Amino acid sequence: MNVIAILDAGKTNKKLFVFDEQYRIVWERSYVFEETKDEDGDACEDLEALTNWVRDCPAELKKAGDFKIRAINFSAYGASLVHIGETGLPLTPLYNYLKSYPAALTEKFYSRYGGVAELSRVTASPVLGSLNAGLQLYRIREQRPDLFASIRYSLHLPQYLSWILTGVACSDITSIGCHTHLWDFSRQQYHDWVYREGLIDKLAPIVPLTEMLHLKTSPDCLAGVGLHDSSAAMIPYLERFPEPFVLISTGTWCISMNPFNQSPLTASELEKDCLCYLSYQGRPVKASRLFAGYAHEQEVKKIAGHFNKAMDYFTTLRFDPHLVLFLRSKASTAAVAPLDWPVGLSAFSQRELTDFASYEEAYHQLIMDIMEQQVASTQLVLQGTDTKRIFVDGGFGRNEVYMHLLAEAFPGMGVFAASIPQASAIGAALAIHPHWNKGPVPGQLIQLKRYE
Repeated sequence: MNVIAILDAGKTNKKLFVFDEQYRIVWERSYVFEETKDEDGDACEDLEALTNWVRDCPAELKKAGDFKIRAINFSAYGASLVHIGETGLPLTPLYNYLKSYPAALTEKFYSRYGGVAELSRVTASPVLGSLNAGLQLYRIREQRPDLFASIRYSLHLPQYLSWILTGVACSDITSIGCHTHLWDFSRQQYHDWVYREGLIDKLAPIVPLTEMLHLKTSPDCLAGVGLHDSSAAMIPYLERFPEPFVLISTGTWCISMNPFNQSPLTASELEKDCLCYLSYQGRPVKASRLFAGYAHEQEVKKIAGHFNKAMDYFTTLRFDPHLVLFLRSKASTAAVAPLDWPVGLSAFSQRELTDFASYEEAYHQLIMDIMEQQVASTQLVLQGTDTKRIFVDGGFGRNEVYMHLLAEAFPGMGVFAASIPQASAIGAALAIHPHWNKGPVPGQLIQLKRYE
């Protein structure tokens, strides 16, 4: 059986998939590594465990079944760099993209390069501290010049995974375009500051996603250069739907992505946490981010504790429109603060659980509060376009309450829960489809359920 293997490194789960030529999962394994701490005591990925896992994957695949592994590709979360030396070994921990960033260094950087508004506009990214991956390398240059001098390459995480198995150092456009502050979207090249600060010497050559490498241990097996996971997850939709759509990818973050919105980011949009990704085709994808998955997780814990229910009890709930009407008419509804950006916890965090008679009532109010933010966030990438469809993948796509409220909020649009198993992994496989698969791309990769 001809197959492709995908190593998909999420923030929490690391997964190894084998897909057949119809993109069906024929074998999979999931792994979770405990976090470790960097030299400052901040939590971070266990880079040694991650590296060993990747090195061991080819041997594990050989034992997996009667497969002919035609190719391997990689998808991983963004905003993360691995700094390797001349020997090819990492020189630092894999710093967490949520690591706090020095205020003085932030001020120095933006004052040197045109100010917050201008640099954010040109690089299509709001100011996000360590989430601006380019600033992670800038921080090393400023604070640890000896370490900076010893770095041979600073590899984006997907390309580091590829490097482990191929020995080829490269960069890819989807990782560079992931709110790094490295890319000048107006000129489609690295920003001038990358050259002026000498970062360009630490960044591996940009390689097209269609360029194939080879495994060190099995030269007859092709390997891809890897992709940023959000960009990879968009690929099945771009392959299947040529008409304009918005994809809301839901997890810890709910990211509304519109690959058909080519308008430049405005100052107002940047202030509201809008940004642009680069698609695997190198085109801008306007996106807005919402921390709704995290907010949902925190509040569900409180609701479950208060009403003495299991943590996953919400997965059993059906949408109750009468309950929604009741909550909207409730005179005692707590006053909530106006929407703030970037959005963290929803207005529900200000409510008292004693105001609700049941778990169901409290949970519907939670999703109603999250939906207020979700609509405002998604509108940012819809405005000025003729988009008629919204697809929702991930956890909220399986949430009846969320989906019905989203459909109500956008009555003139088709709102669909999109079910595609492991979208980022399938996207990474589709990105190199012609190199390993002689058949056509199947037309039914995505299962849709419309909500009214």
